Amino acid sequence: MPTGGSVRTEPLQVRGRFLTAIAIRIDVETPDTHFFAALEDKIKTAANLLIGAPILLDFEKVPGFTSRELLHDVVRAIRSRGLLLFGVQNATPEQQALAAELGLIQVMIGRDAPVQQVRAATPRRSRLVAQPGNKIIHRHVRSGQMVVAERGDLTVVGSVASGAEVLAYGNIHIYGTLRGRAMAGVEGDASARIFCSKLEAELLAISGLFKTSETIQPDLRGCNVQAFLEDETLRIERFL
Repeated sequence: MPTGGSVRTEPLQVRGRFLTAIAIRIDVETPDTHFFAALEDKIKTAANLLIGAPILLDFEKVPGFTSRELLHDVVRAIRSRGLLLFGVQNATPEQQALAAELGLIQVMIGRDAPVQQVRAATPRRSRLVAQPGNKIIHRHVRSGQMVVAERGDLTVVGSVASGAEVLAYGNIHIYGTLRGRAMAGVEGDASARIFCSKLEAELLAISGLFKTSETIQPDLRGCNVQAFLEDETLRIERFL
């Protein structure tokens, strides 16, 4: 064994983490009293989802929203209700500049370049990324655990406990009781679905649209169901 010198340890490490952020999409160019009343109502009905979660403002539908005063009002309204607003997405350069004044960062979601351009530039890598990454879990998912299936479907042969999260870029199949959170189509796949043998979920989400335990119909609880999007609405249907 060496007797001289000392072993130097690095003072820090940089590690990747999968972060689930909640996006609040603004659908009106000029937020008014109706907008703020709807925001208040949404926070009340989805408190378990929103309180303590990282929050983004989504400007996809309002490229013309460039009022500094109104943006200040929106940010103040969100933060004053205890939400952890940290960034924006789908923002124009002017919107990014206004957001930066309030300490909000631009978060890039997906590709900037058209799909055809990316494929032409890196055909081999595109084919590799396109391969499915389906994952099968042969156990229960316990409270506090997060299971992620990247680029594919997630199948859980077991139950998902309260306080657990399962996420998939594709569909989610749960052959057991779903008590925690299930989020499918997390990269924006609106055709993704969630299937479970017994619904007792805290949250269901597909491509960013969600229902919490408070907004799931009582007659669907304890049933074998599927969840899917239809006309930008999250629907839940029982298997007969």
